[in-house]
Order: sequence, then structure tokens, then C-alpha cells
Amino acid sequence: MKTALCPKKILGTMLLLFIMMPSANAQIWKKLQKSAERTVERKLERKTEKETGKMMDSILDPSQKSSNKSSTNTSKKSSENPSDSGKPNSNATETSAKSKNISDDLEIYSKYDFVPGEKVLFYDDFSQDFIGDFPSKWNTNGSGSIAKMNNAEGNWFELKPSHSTFYIPDLKGLPEDYTIEFDLLTHGITDKTAAGAQLRIWISDTDQLKETTHNAIYTTIPLSHYGGNKMHSSNRFDNNKGAINSAVAANIVDEIHNQPHIAIAITKNRYRLWVNERKFIDIPRMVEKLNVLNYLKFNLIGVKDDVERVFISNLRVADGGEDLRRTLLSKGKISTNGILFNSGSAEIKPQSMGLILQISQVLKQDDSIKLHIVGHTDADGNSDNNLKLSKERAQAVKDALVNHYSISANRLETDGKGASVPVADNNSADGKAQNRRVEFIKI
Repeated sequence: MKTALCPKKILGTMLLLFIMMPSANAQIWKKLQKSAERTVERKLERKTEKETGKMMDSILDPSQKSSNKSSTNTSKKSSENPSDSGKPNSNATETSAKSKNISDDLEIYSKYDFVPGEKVLFYDDFSQDFIGDFPSKWNTNGSGSIAKMNNAEGNWFELKPSHSTFYIPDLKGLPEDYTIEFDLLTHGITDKTAAGAQLRIWISDTDQLKETTHNAIYTTIPLSHYGGNKMHSSNRFDNNKGAINSAVAANIVDEIHNQPHIAIAITKNRYRLWVNERKFIDIPRMVEKLNVLNYLKFNLIGVKDDVERVFISNLRVADGGEDLRRTLLSKGKISTNGILFNSGSAEIKPQSMGLILQISQVLKQDDSIKLHIVGHTDADGNSDNNLKLSKERAQAVKDALVNHYSISANRLETDGKGASVPVADNNSADGKAQNRRVEFIKI
């Protein structure tokens, strides 16, 4: 008869054999160690592959994304939290970039005194240009192209660096009072970027694609990381170079990495320039001769081509026109397209606060004035959505007046008309910019 083995005896026998076989024991431990190492390696490989996949998904491939860029950009803008680089991928035509990193709190702009002109003379957000093409409403003696970012709104025009390359929008003739605005985006700007890296903004008497001119003014926007860098402004009239040649300390490193808004106001002889909410230049007699500067030019120098890259968008040039306060008081109504909102949103762009400040000053000067605020949109999108959006934008303006300038809410009424009352052609960028407006009507 067979005797059944006790489990405890079996376990004890196995342990005894294991102890008595040191060489076999060592081999087993080595195998176990190698197995564990392979498991860790596989986990690390899977994690690396996952992170690499995420990184590659964030880069826009023009061959795959151009046909579906709208939905892709919308999803990425809502889901991605950009890194500190704030820059697009230098190897992609439809480039990725960090969205604006400025504060959402409009309080920092509550004393911003830039007021955009009313009558649009030129507007280009490059929305009607194909990605990779040179913009249709510009001229150059060099090259450049339209790019799309994965998490920066709209299309962007990339400028190429060269002392001799100029970019000129199709803008002919400027009044005595006007404003210039645009958004700036950079990629690859580091502490190794040359001290002389700069974007030059020229206002000239000629549309020739060169610097030489009898009458011109220009300002440089410094792009390097050097804290002591300066913003230079100069003028020349009747070929008298250097009548004004100023240099203002302008450490705008943080702004350069976070999509700054550049604003310029020309009021007859006076020249002012802001970067976001800060005014850096205010020269009372920069323009020595009136009615001779009729062309706008851009010139990028000092950066490494295809490594350190510069983009602009949302260029708006507008007639300065009358003081809005006087117009509202004398005519009882003003209509402005200078209050800007994020696309498809009722979120006011901070650079619009100067105009809202002017409205608040009218209300504070006369406590009896009450206003009806009416929002209007362009015709893009669904009409019901546009109507809702226009009402929300009017309400946002009211909220800004109440919350930032302490205007009593019971003095303000709001409404929206959507795209039902256009003042210009909705088939052009200029027309759409004019139709996106806010009206203030005395009650």
C-alpha cells in the first residue's frame, strides 16, 4: 500500500534541497533578477512610447491636418496645457505653439489708455490664405509663409530674417491720426539669441522694398533675453537721419514668449507705442512732417533662420477719427469695432480696455447718462449662435464697466443683434472686422 506524503514534509524536503544546492540557488536568483529587470525595462519602454505618442500628437503634420485643422485645433486648445517653451515646432509648416500666457484678469489693463481707431483701413488675420502660401494682401522681396498653430488661435504669418528683406501690407495712404495693432508670436528665442535680434516697424513715404527713404520713422521690438536690451526709435525727414534717435530700456522677455499685443498710435506729430498694457514710447514730435508717411513696413533682423522664428497676426490699421467721448456726447451714439473678443467667445481681449475706459469717463462726467449697449457679430457660423453671442458680448462690456470702473449697473442696458445688421461685406476679412462691433446709445 502506498503511503501519502504529508504536504509539510514535501515543502521541507524542497527547502532542504534548495539550501544544499548553492550553485543552483545562485542561478535561480540570477534568472529571477534578470526577469525583474526585463519587466521594469518593458514598463519604461511602454511609458516612453506613450509619452512620445503624446508629443507627436501635439505636432501638426500639414499633410494630415490641413483637411481637418478646425476640429483638431479646437480639441487641442481645450485639452492641452502648454509647456514653458511657448513656441511652435520649428520643423512643421503648420506649427504648434503655446497659447497666450497673459493674465486673464483685466484689472491689469484698467488704466490702459490706448484707444484703437474706428474706421478700418487695413485688416488681415490671414484667415483667407492657404497654409504654406505667402499672404495674398502683402508684398516682399524675400519669402515668408502662413502657418497654423495647434493651440494659438488663427493663422500666422512667418517673417524671414534679413537686413534687406521687407514686408509691406497692401495699405496705401494714412491719415494724420491712426492706430496700428498686431499680435506677435516667437519660437526658439532663448538666452543665446543675439542681442541685436529685433523686429523693426517702419512707417515710410514709399512702398519700395528697401530701407532707403527721405521720410520715415521706425521702432525696434527687442527679441533677445538680455535684460538691458532697449527699444530704439528713430526718425528722418528730408533725408535728415537721426533728428530723433532714442533708446528706451525695454526688458520684455516674458512678453515676447507669451504672444504680446503691439499697439501704436499716431496723433498728428505724436507717436506712442504699447506692449500689452505698458506704454514704452511717447514722443510728442516724432512725425516732423504731416501727410508724407503713407506705408507700413516690417523688417526682421538678428535671428537665426528656421531656428529662431517670428510670426505676426491680426494686423489692424484704423483711422483715429474723432474722440469717442465727444462723439457720444454730441451725437448720442457711437459704434466701435475696437472692442475685441476671443473668437467665438464673449471674453474681452485686454487691449480693448482703453476704449472701455473712455466710455466710463463719459459716464462718470455726467451721472444722468444711461447707455444701451448692443453687440453685433459677423456672419460666420450659425445665426442663432451669433445672436446669443452678440448678447453675451454686450453683457461682458457692461460687466467690465461695472466691475472695473465702478459704473452703476442700473445705468446700463444690453442687447444683441447677431449678424442681422451688417455695415460691411461679410465675404472679406476687412468687412468682417467692421461688422464685429459694439454700439453705445444714449437712453
